[in-house]
Amino acid sequence: MSDNPNAAAPGAATSPAQQALAADTQAENTATGTLRTPVSKKWITLLLVGMFGAYVALVAPIGLSLSLRVQELAPSNVEILGYIIGIAALVTTITGPLVGTWSDRTRSRLGRRRQFALGGGIIGLLGLVVIATAGTVPVLLVGWIITSIGWSSAMNSLIQSQADRLPEVQYGRVAGLSGFVQMVAPVVGVGLASAFIGNNYLVFLVPGAVGVVALLCWFLFVPERDTRDAVFAERLSAGKVLRGMVFNPRRYPDFAWNWLARLMFMTGVTFTTTFTSLFFASRLSPDGQVADIGGIILIMSMVSLVVTGVGALLGGFLSDKLRRRKIFVLGSGIVYTVGAITLAIGGSNFAVLLLGSAFTGVALGVFSAVDQALVLNVLPEKDTDAGRFLGINGYSTSIAQAVAPLLAAPLIIIGVSGTDKNYGLLFIVASVLTVVAGILVQWKVKSVR
Repeated sequence: MSDNPNAAAPGAATSPAQQALAADTQAENTATGTLRTPVSKKWITLLLVGMFGAYVALVAPIGLSLSLRVQELAPSNVEILGYIIGIAALVTTITGPLVGTWSDRTRSRLGRRRQFALGGGIIGLLGLVVIATAGTVPVLLVGWIITSIGWSSAMNSLIQSQADRLPEVQYGRVAGLSGFVQMVAPVVGVGLASAFIGNNYLVFLVPGAVGVVALLCWFLFVPERDTRDAVFAERLSAGKVLRGMVFNPRRYPDFAWNWLARLMFMTGVTFTTTFTSLFFASRLSPDGQVADIGGIILIMSMVSLVVTGVGALLGGFLSDKLRRRKIFVLGSGIVYTVGAITLAIGGSNFAVLLLGSAFTGVALGVFSAVDQALVLNVLPEKDTDAGRFLGINGYSTSIAQAVAPLLAAPLIIIGVSGTDKNYGLLFIVASVLTVVAGILVQWKVKSVR
């Protein structure tokens, strides 16, 4: 049997796709691991197309269409939207490492990742059908859980493919482009869904179809190595799967410190983004009503979108060019802190608030791109357990998104009375968390420059 787990089965014919893959990647094993040559522009383009489609399909319901269904089914209890999204997020936190481990250990002529990308998209589309036809809130919840599992599995498989194929010199560049796509896709998704308001089917299924078609392009035109002869050190068991959902931080200290820093940064970001609209209303509306400042929020959102996308592109490309990651993470933490403090002390001055929003936006863009590259740098057991560890890395974001709103609730009532809210304190706490996250990466992550 071949020593190469990615080799084709003995005597098997080599397909044109496999020949193209071999010519494209030319990976070779050495004593220090696997050397990866740069992937082609076609590979990167199809990766971005797949990510764009998956984000369009997932974010359109979060931004618009899921809210429409909640208002239809529970007009007097629209707060259940938060519970629906939160429960599904908790489920995907659990399923992420499980599906990742499954793909890590997949033996298939198709490779390890492509079928999970397309399969996840199909499951996500079925979940959208359930949501569109739901007659009760519990069915709506089940539909959103299915949708979340499907699309998140598809997106995770694309990230895992990056861990499998990308050389380090392309981490930042691809992460920057991916970050830019992640900023643009939600806007396109919500805009696409809004064109079909009034039709419960099309408002969900059109964005979902975009996602499936995009992932089908990835499945059809990006071959992977045949893994039918892959050999694993031990058989997969229920106990191993459960143990695989955690890791020993002492064994992988750089991954652990970066995980903690990411958790802190995303907690700070979630503090501010959860209450952004209410914060601006409290500063810019005479009556503190969000409805009064719809145009202002739109301007703020567009500015944030542009600067976040630019930050992602610049951060990713420059970190590759300079071959440095940590300084960009530290810089993004400092810039986010400056922006959050500017917002906290900006009073009712629109220009100052806009400037603070721009600072936080560009910092988030830089962090999103460079930290994704940094994760690939410190990812343990990249050639065998990339899916598992990327799933564990996803905990840092999902925990922040679940816990931060609960922690923010008591913070905004400190030192105020009546209906007033202390949003300034919330932004100050966020600023501390983000700068500490940058410092942790700079001081504690040792294997990356």
